[in-house]
Amino acid sequence: MDTGYKPVNVNVRRRETFLPFALPHITQAEIDEVVDTLRSGWLTTGPKTKRFEQEFAEAVSASHAVALSSATAALHLALDALGIGPGDEVIVPVYTFTATASVIIHSGATPVFVDVDPITCNLDPQLLAQAITPRTRAIMVVHIAGLPAEMDEIMAFARAHSLAVVEDAAHAFPALYRGRMVGSLGDLTAFSFYVTKTLATGEGGMLTTDNAEYAQRARIMALHGMNRDSWKRYASGGSWYYEVVDMGYKYNMMDIAAALGLHQLARREWLFERRRSIAEHYNQAFAQFGELELPPHPAHVQHAWHLYPLRLRPERLSITRDDFIKALTDLKIGSSVHFIPLHLHPYYRTTYQLQPNDFPNALQAYEREISLPIYPGMTSSDVEDVIAAVEEIVSTHRH
Repeated sequence: MDTGYKPVNVNVRRRETFLPFALPHITQAEIDEVVDTLRSGWLTTGPKTKRFEQEFAEAVSASHAVALSSATAALHLALDALGIGPGDEVIVPVYTFTATASVIIHSGATPVFVDVDPITCNLDPQLLAQAITPRTRAIMVVHIAGLPAEMDEIMAFARAHSLAVVEDAAHAFPALYRGRMVGSLGDLTAFSFYVTKTLATGEGGMLTTDNAEYAQRARIMALHGMNRDSWKRYASGGSWYYEVVDMGYKYNMMDIAAALGLHQLARREWLFERRRSIAEHYNQAFAQFGELELPPHPAHVQHAWHLYPLRLRPERLSITRDDFIKALTDLKIGSSVHFIPLHLHPYYRTTYQLQPNDFPNALQAYEREISLPIYPGMTSSDVEDVIAAVEEIVSTHRH
């Protein structure tokens, strides 16, 4: 079948090497800190993890921060802290990564999927009323690509119905919503420090909250349900004695990861400005093309720009989204797609008897989306190569 795909013009600007979709930005300071950690003899949760927690809490204006092995762990412990379990329901947008919903299932609760706003692809507050039932205990909010969701409306609805709000902020550091840092808006917030994220420790995450009881519960459950972590037991003045007070997990962060995080956090403004600058260059270049839809960026938020989600207007192009990605690859430009909505995956589709058109906004957004490279290590030439590739493909395949 003819999909409309054509090899790109041989005369177009071509790279000599492939530009990866994402790379972490590591400096000598991070390397030196990791080496210092290795030489210190304290590799697991210890002084650097505690320092990272304190500095991160301050950075997002939260009272408490708990460093963990992943954002998935943070989301799981958030639900645990809220006491969510069998018989409970949690509202969750269908346009997200599987972890957002899988932790609800692992908690024994039931995810109740809702569609998203067609422009922002964030949770649509107008859809909450139709999703709530007497068993609803919480709302899971996802800040897609680093764009904060409409938290005022979501929090107002939650408070009116006595629901907790858990934010999946895996993409959203350092994002602002109406002048407030994401991490200090909902009841609990989970951040990701995966290798591609805006703050990267390889693997890792953070749970923030203003509730001391939630934070204490998370600390205990992150390390087997023990009432003393290794830092308290083996540091100077510590005690060997501990008790298992609940059946916990193994979710603690190592000092090796925290060593990376400390310097990433210290450079957060520079890292953010690089991403923001690249996004601005993309916006300026692509605004002239009616075939493309730029990422939304309302004036009342600061977008973290973890992703640059460009959307195609297929009615104006003779090429599919998938073939657009093939053409980018031909020009040695890496890309990705965010996200395959949960209701399209076999597990969720089968378990919850879902159909593709059940969530039309999520489906249409997914079918048109291409995530372009956006990371601090990109050079000006890299950015221009991406722009030139997109412009060439659009020009070749416009109706």
